[in-house]
Amino acid sequence: MIFKDRIEAAKLLANKLSKYKDEPGVVMAVPKGGVPLAYIVAKELDFPMQIIFTKKIGHPTNKEYAIGAASLTDYFVEPHHEVSREYIEQELKLVRAKLQGMADKFSGKYDTVDLKEKTVLIIDDGMATGNTLLSTVQLLRKSYPAKIVIAVPVASIEAVDKLKNKVDELLVLHIPPYFESVGSFYENFDNVSEDDVLSYLEKMKGRI
Repeated sequence: MIFKDRIEAAKLLANKLSKYKDEPGVVMAVPKGGVPLAYIVAKELDFPMQIIFTKKIGHPTNKEYAIGAASLTDYFVEPHHEVSREYIEQELKLVRAKLQGMADKFSGKYDTVDLKEKTVLIIDDGMATGNTLLSTVQLLRKSYPAKIVIAVPVASIEAVDKLKNKVDELLVLHIPPYFESVGSFYENFDNVSEDDVLSYLEKMKGRI
């Protein structure tokens, strides 16, 4: 299954997620690629949309392998005996500096919604390993949402196995037997810029 672009994929996701329309909920967009999809889902369900201001904390020997995630105010790390406390503190500073830059850029573009007792829909354009979203879910649970739902157009078998028992629902439109990259399942997978994100946030703010 190949999606034409993020817009087509988002409409398919929105249709599957329509069952949540009457619940108090919020759409959480994974920047930057997840924002166009999250915007369409939020519009269709009449939910507010927020950016997930979290970033993964990578393993010291492989930065792409997430051992946890951090927000501006909290963090979650899976225990690894070979990962020192000093390393985690150093990474927290670096990650939060990047998050602060992003938050400053998008500050005031939407109203923050309390996630307590809400149905939280986490939207991205795909999942390769699932490590980053797994850590993000652990972080979001500290806000006591009623439900956490991850919805993506495409994901690897590895990512699905990792997350299917960690959330209330994992919605994946396509789980290919062989997974190379998220972009390989889109005809058009253009880069989503910060200006694009700002544009979607402005449209969302004007609608709600």
